[in-house]
Amino acid sequence: MNEEITQAAPPVGHFTVLLSATRRGARLARLLTERQLADWGLPSEAAEHVVAELAANAVVHGRVPGRDFRLGLRLDAFGTLRIEVTDARGDRIPHVPNSAPAYAESGRGLLLVAAYADRWGVDEAPAPCKTVWAELVPGQVDR
Repeated sequence: MNEEITQAAPPVGHFTVLLSATRRGARLARLLTERQLADWGLPSEAAEHVVAELAANAVVHGRVPGRDFRLGLRLDAFGTLRIEVTDARGDRIPHVPNSAPAYAESGRGLLLVAAYADRWGVDEAPAPCKTVWAELVPGQVDR
């Protein structure tokens, strides 16, 4: 009886950091992502844009005074990059709007995430938090 067991690829790179839920923390998330991906030999403007949008959302929509947000990056053996941003507002679940007016100052962030990422979603994290994640598969990571 030979059964093939398929599992997710083990991570070959893992990075996580807590950052203040401020504009400065969101900016630092993008800079740290740029540096970490360069260290892994995987520079990616697409990943940097996704991190920038998810971190900005964590600061603007997921902020609770005195609470930080967490950035996580995981690169698996198949080259898929998973980006995770966990914030303290599990009661605010993001969704992609149908569209944002061209003149609007906000409302396009998740449209960008959806455009850059192969898939994305939201997971419950330990109460009262949520984790918004996005995955970029090989070929998209290096865009």
